Amino acid sequence: MKSKRAAPVSAVKKVFHFDSQTDGYRADVCVVSCFDARFELVTRKFLKKRGIWWADPLKIAGGAKAFASPAEESERSFVLGQVRTSMRLHGTNRVILMVHSDCGAYGGLQAFGGDEEREAANHETQLRSAAEFLKDNIPAIEVECYYLKFTGVWAVEAA
Repeated sequence: MKSKRAAPVSAVKKVFHFDSQTDGYRADVCVVSCFDARFELVTRKFLKKRGIWWADPLKIAGGAKAFASPAEESERSFVLGQVRTSMRLHGTNRVILMVHSDCGAYGGLQAFGGDEEREAANHETQLRSAAEFLKDNIPAIEVECYYLKFTGVWAVEAA
């Protein structure tokens, strides 16, 4: 004999209304940055100031560290794959790499003995290394590098 089951009751309910773009999407840039929320607002303001409205964000601990000195090789491969996916799905041809001051993935400022200049020098080297890795793996990609501090954003020339 068949058992009668009650129709499932949906536990899903709308809690916020928002009208978003439903047509195709093309990203101006793919941004690889840290998920530290202290730098979220400055990142958004910086991108808008530069006329970048549509960005594919890749937020991971340490940001560009994933390419320069990942904890695991799989991390580097995964993030590289996500950049390629941004290119394929959203037509991205430019990547912005970011690292920031007092980043926990690097051990924070205390890992540099509290020396901001040592920290900045390390992060500049990391950004250049990350850019080189990205260009070696995706030669057609444009790469920009930035170091975020609590007082602003500094451009770092990629080699």
